[in-house]
Amino acid sequence: MEKPIYLKDSEDVRLFNELRKKVNQRVEAIPENRDIYIKIKAVILPLVYIGLYVLALLNAEKHWMYILSFVLMGISLVLIYLNLIHEAAHNNIYKSKRLNSLVLHIFDFIGANSYIWKKRHIASHHAYPNVDGWDTDIEQSGLLLIVPWIKAKGVQKYQDKFFFLVYPLYLFNWMFIRDFRDFFDKERVILKTQGQIPVKEKIKIISYKLFYFFYQIVIPVVFFKVSIGLALGAWFLQVISASIFALFVLLPLHPLPDNAFPKLNKENGLPFSWLRHQFEVTNDLKENNWIVRNMLGNFNFHVAHHLFPNYSYMYYNEITEEIEEFAREYDLAYKRFPLLTALSKHRDLLKQNANNAYYILEE
Repeated sequence: MEKPIYLKDSEDVRLFNELRKKVNQRVEAIPENRDIYIKIKAVILPLVYIGLYVLALLNAEKHWMYILSFVLMGISLVLIYLNLIHEAAHNNIYKSKRLNSLVLHIFDFIGANSYIWKKRHIASHHAYPNVDGWDTDIEQSGLLLIVPWIKAKGVQKYQDKFFFLVYPLYLFNWMFIRDFRDFFDKERVILKTQGQIPVKEKIKIISYKLFYFFYQIVIPVVFFKVSIGLALGAWFLQVISASIFALFVLLPLHPLPDNAFPKLNKENGLPFSWLRHQFEVTNDLKENNWIVRNMLGNFNFHVAHHLFPNYSYMYYNEITEEIEEFAREYDLAYKRFPLLTALSKHRDLLKQNANNAYYILEE
């Protein structure tokens, strides 16, 4: 399958090389090794997740404590993703790829699949963000329509009315439908572009999913006398809370009406160069405080991540300063919104798509 081709523009190549030089110089001038903080989190955050699980089991007779511990496990799951899994996929925690791979495997123990997620994230989302059919992050679920130039059908025409009922199920879909479809559905982007998946990985996904259910449901019920209803209910609330928290972080960064969803031409070409594409399809958030920087993996500086994924999020503040100045100088489409504004814009996108606004404007 022929992959999309970015517009070739020698001037944009020169611009990116200039920006990269400025960014490299800025980061090299920072005296301390900030990545040490991520290495510390690589120990602390998994221990927090395990500690909450043990706390739940030891207080199984206190239903409120059991439920609260599982909900907090859901929150810590997202923190592990933002601070560790994401960085490990880009080999930004340790110099050793093997050590980064070990951190990445934490994902397998908390319900996802590290192998297929890394494929999605690096070879699909980073390679072709917001490109329909190539970016798995905007792959259509059937219920919700994200891409503006695809006509809304059926329930999609009412998506702005019911999306808040669907989004809390985000991680259920990821863990138990999306992962398996990407492994076994030959029509999925991953199988079309990445070739055959090794048999050992197919065995591992089933084994890890079974282990996940074993410690989440079976151990509490069989060994700690937790009722099946409480075990399932607490686990359900854990995944619901994690889904809401994850989307609170992920939705404001790409699927907004202000960002482009570039269409491929007949030659499979994209309308922008790689540099301009990253600016056109991505936005930053204005929030920049201690919690965002140290707890949420600087997700507010997403343009920096797409342009310079080889740097950890600990350096995004300075990198973004360089990007903002550079974008103003060369009229690049840098965008930055308050978080609540960005979330509201995402709802606007769903509403516009439901009403087929793209087609109305075209006509």
